[in-house]
Amino acid sequence: MSTPPDAESERPAETLPADTDPPVAEAAAAHDRSAAAEKVRGFPTTPGVYLMKDAAGRVIYVGKAKNLRARAGSYFLKAAAEDRRTAELVREIRDIDYLEAESEVDALLLESRLVKDVQPRFNSDLKDDKTFPYLQITTHEDFPRVEFTRTPRQKGVKLYGPFTSAGSLRGAIVVLQRIFKFRTCTLDIDADDERWRWFRPCLLASIDQCTAPCNLRISKEDYRRDINRLKTFLDGGKQRLLEEMKAEMLAASGRLEFERAARLRDEIRLLETLDQRGDLEEHVQPEVFLVDPKKGLAGLQKVLGLSAPPRVIEGVDIAHLAGNETVASLVQFIDGLPFKPGYKRYRIKGVDGIDDFKSIHEVVSRRFARLAREGASLPDVFLVDGGKGQLSAALDALESLGIEPPCVISLAKREEEVFLPGQSEPLRLSRDSFSLRLLEYVRDEAHRFAQHYHHLLRGKRTLEG
Repeated sequence: MSTPPDAESERPAETLPADTDPPVAEAAAAHDRSAAAEKVRGFPTTPGVYLMKDAAGRVIYVGKAKNLRARAGSYFLKAAAEDRRTAELVREIRDIDYLEAESEVDALLLESRLVKDVQPRFNSDLKDDKTFPYLQITTHEDFPRVEFTRTPRQKGVKLYGPFTSAGSLRGAIVVLQRIFKFRTCTLDIDADDERWRWFRPCLLASIDQCTAPCNLRISKEDYRRDINRLKTFLDGGKQRLLEEMKAEMLAASGRLEFERAARLRDEIRLLETLDQRGDLEEHVQPEVFLVDPKKGLAGLQKVLGLSAPPRVIEGVDIAHLAGNETVASLVQFIDGLPFKPGYKRYRIKGVDGIDDFKSIHEVVSRRFARLAREGASLPDVFLVDGGKGQLSAALDALESLGIEPPCVISLAKREEEVFLPGQSEPLRLSRDSFSLRLLEYVRDEAHRFAQHYHHLLRGKRTLEG
């Protein structure tokens, strides 16, 4: 680990007198930048944060990196000096230091704390600009929730941030949720209301990524213990947290509470292997810009005649590879937001040539057959990209499985018409309606994911050829 910026050894660099000739000053600056660039070559290739310093030794910029040497070194390339976004910063760099972190998640949190504490000049936009992302934990609820927000509340929350990357923060939330199993939904759960015991949890509970307080599967005290652990980690107390959890695991085992001990063991293992979680951007949930999830779900409840706002929406799309191979995608939205761990890809196996109807039939059959085998809950709304023909193919697949279909609809691209089972005329929603925007978002995300798979396979074929 490099020396922290406030250490005793960090004395301001010598500055040249004010009347120094410009060519001499520029030569000295170039020499310092060259020395800093050479220093970077000795940086580790591990995660951490780098600290840029000016001629007076002040930290002027803090950044995070998955690979310190590669990321910090990029500032000393010609492109960085010519890029308008970095040119001014590069001109002022005279020295650089680093602090190692155990994982990219740790680096993200360390960067945020340093930006907040040191307030470097070139990070100054992050201090007060509320359009930058924050991690927000509610404090006034029986079961606090963890949220990504660009408009943080002033009361009733514990804030972390600002963060420099929305994608990395969203990815970190997904990774941390697998460890601490907190809720991210917007439900107002009352721990003393027994009616919540009849509430159906979303799929996060099924994949063991949430303890399902919405179904009162966890006590208020135990849930808050998990949230406090999360706060300890976010505050930089990872090692202390691990020690406490290991002690608690041994104590639970001694009391023959083996299920609790096993859960703690798994959480400890995940915390200790955060550096193996992969690139945070792989976990990122797509941004929602024009869609208000709550209003979109309420609108769908109304226009589709549902008894409650849909909690789980799935959408499928078909793509064709080189004219003779077909692939499909399935995306999943929970509470109106994309849920990437629920995304799936399919290579169509039982269809010769291009036949969207048969391809839809195969994908729907495979998807719902698996849900039936696993005893999993069906989605509240299943959206097919296309018109009447695609909708009929999906319904035929469900009928052949003997499955009572959920709300199955299709969305045709040209006029954005919504087709419903048993209705000859499509449903035409206002182009500005929140319900249509949400359906379009699901459809477009399924299309993007299918095309991405298409490109991956096409690239693989090119390499194999």
